[in-house]
Amino acid sequence: MASIYSVTQVNSYIKNMFVQDYLLGRISVRGEVSNCKYHTSGHIYFTLKDKSGTLSAVMFAGQRKGLNFQLQEGQQVIVTGSVDVYERDGRYQLYAKEIKREGLGNLFERFQKLRDELEEMGMFAAEYKQPIPRYARTVGVVTASTGAAIRDIMNIAARRNPFVQLVLYPALVQGEQAKHSIAKGIRTLDLMGLDVIIVGRGGGSIEDLWAFNEEMVARAIFECSTPVISAVGHETDVTISDYVADMRAPTPSAAAELAVFDYSQFEAQMGRYRDMLSRSMLRQVEQRRRQAQQCRLRLMMHHPQRQLNEKRQQLADMEERMGSLLEHKLVDRKHRLALISGKLQDLSPLTRLGKGFGFVTGTDGKRVESVSKVAVGQELSVRLSDGTVKTKVVQVTPLNR
Repeated sequence: MASIYSVTQVNSYIKNMFVQDYLLGRISVRGEVSNCKYHTSGHIYFTLKDKSGTLSAVMFAGQRKGLNFQLQEGQQVIVTGSVDVYERDGRYQLYAKEIKREGLGNLFERFQKLRDELEEMGMFAAEYKQPIPRYARTVGVVTASTGAAIRDIMNIAARRNPFVQLVLYPALVQGEQAKHSIAKGIRTLDLMGLDVIIVGRGGGSIEDLWAFNEEMVARAIFECSTPVISAVGHETDVTISDYVADMRAPTPSAAAELAVFDYSQFEAQMGRYRDMLSRSMLRQVEQRRRQAQQCRLRLMMHHPQRQLNEKRQQLADMEERMGSLLEHKLVDRKHRLALISGKLQDLSPLTRLGKGFGFVTGTDGKRVESVSKVAVGQELSVRLSDGTVKTKVVQVTPLNR
């Protein structure tokens, strides 16, 4: 009976064969970089490929000192190192110690050529970018119906806003027919009048993502009247669709975050706005109440009855002052009249007559003022204080002056 070995024994035996092989101890391999991943530990995991084969490779963090460029998909490189077996998994891989860049791979050359052509045509220009609606209610998704991308989008959309409607166009996202399927999906959803469209898929190699580097897909996105978010691969993956789309998301999950607004935050914000509005209204009401009170007081001050009372009081005061002034004037005039009356009394002919004087008139009743006016034998009347005396002129004697 043949010997029976454990898996570990077989892997150990094969590893020993690799160790003993001098050629595999230091070997240089030319190939195109694919599936390049930078691990948080600093290690770089990638695959080398050519037309008919692939080879897994790793460069540990301690060997990266001599690497003077960023390892990326599609680069044509020469990797020097050793081929050995990883016993735990029973697979062999190239342990890179040195990587030199030889040239760009065919896919990467095609990518750069198409990117430059479309950019020259203006398809990446900012003036053609449409804003992503802040409060989208319908979101279209062009991706595979069974991939992780649609599950992530559905989960995030349900968590952020269960009222948003998702419309899926199940498209092929890998293979020769993928570009036709994706372009058709974009045009179909664009005719439905949705608020925003997410186009993308999960991560993969540059070959896996190549459908999103096709000119057909780029033109479908550019001609779409609905805003488009491109979400292809991981954050380090960049495709032509990312350049043409109205917004690029690093992952499909991030695209869902950008397209679907958080309803709970929206409710909280609306609550804050409602509180602010209520406080503002209360302030306005209180301010208007104070203004109304001030207006009421001003109206009371200018009320016709108040004005009438005030005028009446002013009139009474003026009447009192006029009475006082009139009485003062009257007393003053009475005093002056008494003085004048006294003076007049002193000057009155009657007063003089009472003192022994007489008032002489002719027969015509006119006053006799001079002796030259009378003649001997002329009758005169003499008015005394207590009567009149009729007399006749006996003699006229003028005064000598």
